Amino acid sequence: MNMKKLHPIVIALILAATAMNVSAKAPKNHQPHKEIKMEQSQKQVAINAVNAFFKDYSVEGINTYFAKDYIQHNPHVPTGIEPVIGFAPLLKQAGTTTQNHRLFVDGDLVVMHNTYDNAEAFGAKKVVTFDIFRVANGKVAEHWDAINPLADTTASGRTQVDGPTQVTDLDKTQANKTLVKNFVDDVLFGKAPQKITDYISTTEYHQHNVGIKDGLDGLNEAIGQLIAANNMFKYSKVHKVLGEGNFVLTVSEGEWSGKPQAFYDLFRVQDGKIVEHWDVVQEIPAQMAHGNGMF
Repeated sequence: MNMKKLHPIVIALILAATAMNVSAKAPKNHQPHKEIKMEQSQKQVAINAVNAFFKDYSVEGINTYFAKDYIQHNPHVPTGIEPVIGFAPLLKQAGTTTQNHRLFVDGDLVVMHNTYDNAEAFGAKKVVTFDIFRVANGKVAEHWDAINPLADTTASGRTQVDGPTQVTDLDKTQANKTLVKNFVDDVLFGKAPQKITDYISTTEYHQHNVGIKDGLDGLNEAIGQLIAANNMFKYSKVHKVLGEGNFVLTVSEGEWSGKPQAFYDLFRVQDGKIVEHWDVVQEIPAQMAHGNGMF
């Protein structure tokens, strides 16, 4: 399930573009965009940035919607705007495209649940990601993500991205974030696992993890198998709890299969219970392309 490293040729080209600072300057006949109006929504800025990179492959668009001091947390891509600019032609050549499935905002952070096609540069032809963008002054200023290959089949028969997409229950945002944070503390950290039914619905629990079936029975079966194989996942720290209405994403650090992992878990909450779960689990590499860390 873990993302493969970027192809060495891809890394070399990105680093070359960074070192030479090519393409960062606009063409001589370039007319710079006017400043983005501050009232433009955080969500729209993130959408525009992703489209500039993965749809238009546009240096002009990247310069418009990415901050010059853009901070990168993807472990395999150097920090700064220059690597983004250097990467765009490679994505265009590969025909890499993206589709957004869920989008919500928490303060200055925008969460996107995406799939990418022709994405061999990211480890597989098709991948699923959670992308988090921090928006400041009308530009994306920082980015975190986790990536997995998109599976053909899952234990539940669902895909890794299907299910409800609409943000609802805006008045319950804080209550839902508190519910999920307490679930992580009590159940995933193992402080009070017997309280699982206080958090997860006993009548409806849709599962999108590749190896887990629907319902509490499916979750308990998977946990039993992991324990029997002495391969139970371990959560050690929660770095972010982000939510809007019925959707809450937790970004956590831990261990699985004897290796450090980043756990991105998205929950849908309905009537005070968790009723749906999507996730991406990515290994944290020992060596990164920057000093920013994954979190």
